[in-house]
Amino acid sequence: MQSLSEDVRSLDLLVRRLQAAGEPSRLRLLALCAEGVLSVSDLAQALRQSEPRVSRHLKILAEAGLIERLRQGQWVHYRLAADADAASFVRGLLGRLDRRDPRLLRDATGARAAAAGSDAQAAGYGAESRLGRALAAFVAADRPNTPLRAVLVVGVAHPELLEWAAGASRECTALAPSRRAVQSARAFAERRGFGCRVLKAYSPDGSSATDLARVAGPFDALLLDHPVASGEALAHMLQDARRVLAPAGRLWVFERYESLESSRGRIVEHPLARLRRLLGAADLSCERLSPLEADGEHVLAAMARPAAAPASQAAGAAGVNP
Repeated sequence: MQSLSEDVRSLDLLVRRLQAAGEPSRLRLLALCAEGVLSVSDLAQALRQSEPRVSRHLKILAEAGLIERLRQGQWVHYRLAADADAASFVRGLLGRLDRRDPRLLRDATGARAAAAGSDAQAAGYGAESRLGRALAAFVAADRPNTPLRAVLVVGVAHPELLEWAAGASRECTALAPSRRAVQSARAFAERRGFGCRVLKAYSPDGSSATDLARVAGPFDALLLDHPVASGEALAHMLQDARRVLAPAGRLWVFERYESLESSRGRIVEHPLARLRRLLGAADLSCERLSPLEADGEHVLAAMARPAAAPASQAAGAAGVNP
């Protein structure tokens, strides 16, 4: 039979856990740590918060016994606590969340993108993948007759896209989400023997107005590789990208299917329809839209042009076949 002192200790423990978890950012961190092992940098990028601020939240969660620290080389990572009782408490709490919440979807996408940069560095920047080849093939379907003047790649998760951009243009620029991703992308380009200017983005997705303003546009082609956004954030991202696109340019966007799932009031909007609508709202005319599936991922791929540019005019100006 449990003693009174044990009851008090159990009550105090429950209160500490509830106080630690009962804050929006910390609840989002728990959801991410429950899915895998992530570094402070990865988690900060996913939440779009500073590393010191995220570190303070992680310290509170760790002191409550809900997560634990792991040192892997020079990096400190976090995961859900191994203690069965603590893990059960967290999973029971997370089970009450709606995983379709836009913030949770954006966090998960951001964490995958950040972790991809970390894994890429550890593996010598990501070996090529079936999905990467499928994305590059989608872009290459509009094969240019002559090199494009300038191409911008936002996100470096798939090196195949970076290599295509460098080969198809006179000037290739890429925005990477972290220092590690920058180093990995540069190392990949050096190994494969192509040149591309790789810059660290100010924002996790690399396509904020600030990031796009610092690169030398306009661009004949712009590739958005898995934007870390959804809903209105994705709408603003496409509008910002439209501003640095040449009048006859083309924009490719690759986004995970689940990130585009949503409902508008009582009407459920299909991801294909939603992406087409968001492109139209950014004054972009969607000319190709296709689902791609590989490596366990379901991605929507789209190609669009500025709405004001007729297809025949755009093809002639950019030197590509319509």
